[in-house]
Amino acid sequence: MTPRFLLSGDTAVTVEFGDRIDRAVSEAVLHLDALVRAAEVPGVVETVPTFRSLTVHYDPLSTGPDVLVPRIGELVEGARDATPPAKLWRVPASYASVHAPDLADVARRTKLSTEEVVDLHTGIQFHVYMLGFAPGYPYMGDLPESLVLPRRADPRTRVPAGSVAIAASMTAIYPVESPGGWHLIGATPIRLFDPHSPHPALFDPGDAVCFEPISVREFEAIRTAVAAGTYRVPCESLTR
Repeated sequence: MTPRFLLSGDTAVTVEFGDRIDRAVSEAVLHLDALVRAAEVPGVVETVPTFRSLTVHYDPLSTGPDVLVPRIGELVEGARDATPPAKLWRVPASYASVHAPDLADVARRTKLSTEEVVDLHTGIQFHVYMLGFAPGYPYMGDLPESLVLPRRADPRTRVPAGSVAIAASMTAIYPVESPGGWHLIGATPIRLFDPHSPHPALFDPGDAVCFEPISVREFEAIRTAVAAGTYRVPCESLTR
């Protein structure tokens, strides 16, 4: 997988690994991200992994592309051997109608029952490709073909925080109330983004997520515990 280097203005370099949403491309991006951060390359301010590329932001008063591109090129050679640490998160989610306004429509359009949609969604270990759109918003794949649908024709102006949604081959959780055009098939009471935390976003690119169904009563109990600061999302080290 030969990367392509692009200058992104005068403060960033983007390293592209492909032109598609693909696990192998994602792994290459995440491996290079781990190597750049571990190398503590002088002048690098921040790295931003996406589906198919890594953007490296730098201080132009400290370094430049003439130095960074060769250095990153050296690190790319070791990327295939780097395995960045990751976690497997077990996210509680309610698929009750009160939390899933689009579940029945998704079932109708996919020619499945609502129970089959839920079983498919909770039977997958999703891969966190990237964070974006809103702080802590995880783009997670990959949905089975039977659940793949285009985005809604009429996006909502307000999607509640915690909504679990699907669109195309992805699933996501809305960390804050915002507009959105994805299909809402459930909700989780956990908090995905805390600006007061040393690590504000709960998930990192490369993490895995499994959704575990809960009742409405359990949803309310967990939401109360989250508000009180006594709930921790179950997680474990991810074995690759």
